[in-house]
Amino acid sequence: MTLTPVEFDAAPLGAWTDEERFDVTAERIAEYAAATNDPIERHLSGAVAPPVFAVVPVFFSMAPAALSVAPVELLMKLVHGEQDFHFHRPIVPGDQLVVRARPIGFASLRTGSTVTIHAETRSADGEPVNDQYLTAFFRGVTAGATVGDQAPGHQYDAALRAEAPVAKVTQHVDADQTFRYSPASGDPMPIHLDDEIARMAGLPGIINHGLCTMAFTSWAALTELADGEVERLRRFAVRFAKPVLPDQDIATTFWADGASTYHFETTVGDDAVIRDGLAVIID
Repeated sequence: MTLTPVEFDAAPLGAWTDEERFDVTAERIAEYAAATNDPIERHLSGAVAPPVFAVVPVFFSMAPAALSVAPVELLMKLVHGEQDFHFHRPIVPGDQLVVRARPIGFASLRTGSTVTIHAETRSADGEPVNDQYLTAFFRGVTAGATVGDQAPGHQYDAALRAEAPVAKVTQHVDADQTFRYSPASGDPMPIHLDDEIARMAGLPGIINHGLCTMAFTSWAALTELADGEVERLRRFAVRFAKPVLPDQDIATTFWADGASTYHFETTVGDDAVIRDGLAVIID
């Protein structure tokens, strides 16, 4: 594959975006839970936020951080490569969250280039709530170098897949899923809402938001492995391998790796759509 050389800017690495504040309401939590088909009653009532809701307060800080390094004209080539949440405590109604993000590194790969973003969420009085790492993947371009830091690893030994799984969950992505998820999450990207634009971007049509698919896998992990208790989830990470389309079924298989670590893979038929899944769940 021939990649187009593009100059990435290393100067902004480590520079934080301006702090933003986000007021958490039970209504916003409940809307997000419903938009991701979450069955956990405390999420649906807005009593406590589902884990992937953590991306909502930082969503509009991450893109400027990525595009301070990659040229802004590459926006339509950007796809979500990986997402890694490190949870200090759950988000609850009444929280006023203070968020910011920074690019920490970029890398040139065989099929494109990545920019890694570190985002942090704190309470108004400075209490850590979560840290997260987003890897933005730019298709078909090469930055020509690897500079700075990359996201923490979450790969697992493929031999683990030969072990008996501890759980397997099949879920259905609704035909209108993206139209419900977009307002609930604040993600307006047209590849999830406009079939023509999605096809112009080289996709088969409207695709499900990667974070929506991740939210499905998070509630599968909580219901099967943590008695529905989001407080027990300490880390949740995925690598997005292939788009999920509306009206498809996904199947997530979990394998145990010790007392508190679980690895997982999500498939549509025989195709992996999420690889290198990691859930750290404490007692």
